[in-house]
Amino acid sequence: MSEKNRDGKRTARERLAVEREKQKAAEKRRRALIVSAAVVGVLGLAAVIGVIAANAGKDEGDSAGPVVAPSGANGEDDLAIPVGKDTAKSTLTVWEDFRCPACQSFEQDYRSTIHELTDAGQLRVEYRLATIIDGMTRGSGSRNAANAAACAQDAGRFTPYHDVLYDNQPPEPDDAFADNGKLIELAGKVDGLDTPAFRKCVEDGTHNSWVDKSNEAFARGGFSGTPTVLLNGKNIYEDRTMTPAKLKQLVQEAARG
Repeated sequence: MSEKNRDGKRTARERLAVEREKQKAAEKRRRALIVSAAVVGVLGLAAVIGVIAANAGKDEGDSAGPVVAPSGANGEDDLAIPVGKDTAKSTLTVWEDFRCPACQSFEQDYRSTIHELTDAGQLRVEYRLATIIDGMTRGSGSRNAANAAACAQDAGRFTPYHDVLYDNQPPEPDDAFADNGKLIELAGKVDGLDTPAFRKCVEDGTHNSWVDKSNEAFARGGFSGTPTVLLNGKNIYEDRTMTPAKLKQLVQEAARG
């Protein structure tokens, strides 16, 4: 073999070796980039998780603080808002959520009968507030409306404001009651309620922690949903034969002894 041919083969081998080194270097850089991208991805995910955790903490902080029961609340942990005379022989316990369509239906069907019986001193009602719609939709209208109702209780206007909220209940997917301005606007429909004290109570969320505690009590109670309506401890909402007339009969019979 000539010297020229040997030199040519040597040069070809050298070029091939150089090319292989280049390929190895390129592969090394590619792997380094993949590792770097993975690290950045992990760090990015950690950052997102951190933001979510921070926001969760802020949400909890919104309702954190002392549990301030509304004026006149009673029962265990002062979680019931009473309407009617303590001397009434029948007690109706109503668990409700101001965003709950079934609660609105119950109110529309039974409201006049309940008012008649409480005004006559024959029935005492304990209203207990829950926020299950908020829990299902990640909203805040149930809690804000419940807080506003508690503020109305402070002003001695719970019953009329309670009725106004149901008369103006938005569709379930619409979290309109999350807007405190809307809740204050509706207070204008109740004589004497829209005052600086009421507005401050609503805007400050004075009773938010109390509402949260009430909802926790509802969850512990093992109830199937809202409304849950108990007459002297017996669930009458599950009774398919129950009507406003039957409720009136049961209460009046108890009143007569």
